[in-house]
Amino acid sequence: MSVSIVTFGCRLNAHESDAMLHYAREGNDQDTGSKQKTIIVNTCTVTAEAERQARQAIRKAHRENPGARIIVTGCASEREPEKWAALDGVDHLVPNGEKLSPASWGVSPKANLPPPPSRHTRALLQVQQGCDHRCTFCVIPYGRGASKSLPLFDIISRARTLTEAGHEEIVLTGVDIASWQEGSYGLGSLCKALLKHVPAIKRLRLSSLDPVLLDARNGDRDFWDLLTDEQRLMPHLHLSLQAGSDLILKRMKRRHLTKDVSQSLEAIRKLRPDIGIGADLIAGFPTETDELFEETYHFIEENALPFLHVFPYSERPGTPAARMPSLPKIVRQERAARLRNLGERIHAAFLSRFIGQEKDVLLETQTSGHTPEFAVVTLVNSPPITTGKTYRMRLLGIEDRKINAEIAA
Repeated sequence: MSVSIVTFGCRLNAHESDAMLHYAREGNDQDTGSKQKTIIVNTCTVTAEAERQARQAIRKAHRENPGARIIVTGCASEREPEKWAALDGVDHLVPNGEKLSPASWGVSPKANLPPPPSRHTRALLQVQQGCDHRCTFCVIPYGRGASKSLPLFDIISRARTLTEAGHEEIVLTGVDIASWQEGSYGLGSLCKALLKHVPAIKRLRLSSLDPVLLDARNGDRDFWDLLTDEQRLMPHLHLSLQAGSDLILKRMKRRHLTKDVSQSLEAIRKLRPDIGIGADLIAGFPTETDELFEETYHFIEENALPFLHVFPYSERPGTPAARMPSLPKIVRQERAARLRNLGERIHAAFLSRFIGQEKDVLLETQTSGHTPEFAVVTLVNSPPITTGKTYRMRLLGIEDRKINAEIAA
């Protein structure tokens, strides 16, 4: 019978869902006597809303498929396994530490499986797992455990497999990829090794980064070398910023200060003037006064960050922040809306600078894709063309937060 998966949360969860689906289908094929439909739910615990949506998905799956076997995994079920196991229709839980093991999905140890394929045009490549930091708002370390870097040899081997499958762009992902380390090698060294030993990688992109990686004094020098000289490293960085107020950052137990981030961004933009910069932001963190919120607002405005992921603060039981004086939810939502509106204005100005230029665009559907700077492009005045390939395009104008473009002559 069929196997399907429902995924919540981050890019890492999406990557892991690819692998689980691959293994579960293989295990289902090996179990010739099985006729039961299997539904896997890969949960997220970053916010209460993410957990609510996952529970809702489980109830819906059970209601619509009463005979199906529902398997639950992910960070939320790792933290409170008894509650998730008790939901109607749940057959069993798979711990986070076991969900990428083929044996967890019924695959024989003797099976010689190829690596899981990527369902994404921009293929995700996990390099790291877990986190050693204890930010006061975050439960991820409790669901993912301590930071653990995947071996360089395995990462290179997997990257080679992905390029052989036709992927032109690889996105490095993990919980805290800035913490990747093997001996004296850090993330910059990993990127250099990948680009050297897998020359078929046309575009290398990074998922969310801790800003300390970019510190001008103590940051990763190999990474700065890449920003300076390596055109295959995409001019796009997404920072786990969380706030633009030093006092709030201190209460979050973050490791960076606003002036350090501003200095890093200024230096980066001198090397890559058109670089796309994104940031995760939490609006309405406990104790955030109007004045402290305005500090974050003006920091984003002054540093012109065009790609914002804004979340109203969500209490996570057991974290230090959950014991701090909280703000009304309506205040959190209003502040999140203000930041999103600011982000929209900055994003529109960012896109406008590219109009009239030509850019290489990786098509992810027959009519849409991304520039190196991560601007979304819609192909117009052309019949649909092959996905997964990079085309030179002329950028024409902005419509619905996207850039219309045509194939350059």
